[in-house]
Formats: sequence, C-alpha cells, structure tokens
Amino acid sequence: MKLEFNDIEFAFDFVSSDQMYSNQAYLNTETGKIYWHSEYGDNEEELPEDLDDDKYIEIPHKNELDLGKKLVFDFVYQYLPNEIGKVENFFRRKGAYGKFRNLIERKDVLDKWYQYRDQAHDVALRAWCKNNNIEIKG
Repeated sequence: MKLEFNDIEFAFDFVSSDQMYSNQAYLNTETGKIYWHSEYGDNEEELPEDLDDDKYIEIPHKNELDLGKKLVFDFVYQYLPNEIGKVENFFRRKGAYGKFRNLIERKDVLDKWYQYRDQAHDVALRAWCKNNNIEIKG
C-alpha cells in the first residue's frame, strides 16, 4: 500500500506543532489510517486499543529527526555566520525561536529560512518513511 506523502507530512506537522508528546499521530501500516491524539483534548476518536501492536508506527516529532535547534544552527552557519554568537545566546534562554525569527526578519532571510526548513523537513521525513518501510507517493 502506498500512502500519500501529504498525509504523512500533515501528521508530522501536527505532532511537531507543540512540545514533544503534546500531540501524537499513529499510522496503521496495514490500513494506512492515521490516528490523532492531543493532550489538549478535542480528540474526535479514541486511539485503538491495540496501539502497541507492531502494525502501528508513531509519527515522529521534528526534534526526533534533528529538525529543531540543530536545524536553526545549520541555517545560521550557512546564511548568517556573523550572527552565530547572538543565536547561541538566544538558545540559552526561553523565547529563543521568537528571537531567532525576529533576527531573520531583520536580516531579510525569513523566506530563505522557510525554504531551508521545508526542504530539510521533506528530506528527513522521506528518509524516515523509507527507514520504516512506508511506501509513499507524491
């Protein structure tokens, strides 16, 4: 069974939209159905009782694929090498991502960041699918 990459990507974005373990998505590899769960409630359907069965794979959070802070630093090293010290300081305190966003807006590389991030997400998520024997189309 081949799954639409967009479906996997949408689940990945949901899982990665908050801190790890706040949102989860599980793929049933036999049916292709994705089950969604959020600790914030509003869960329209219950998770399957046999979720610990091998036929389910948990969709990863971006941090599990090194697409969090590491990706920010990779981008800064490549596009804003003179700002690395400033960005390192951002990540020593709360609110680092907001400060990083303000910096890249001021430096007029916000669109470049989005392209860089989206491409990295795409590559990492496709590799994750391959490693988990998930056939994708699209």
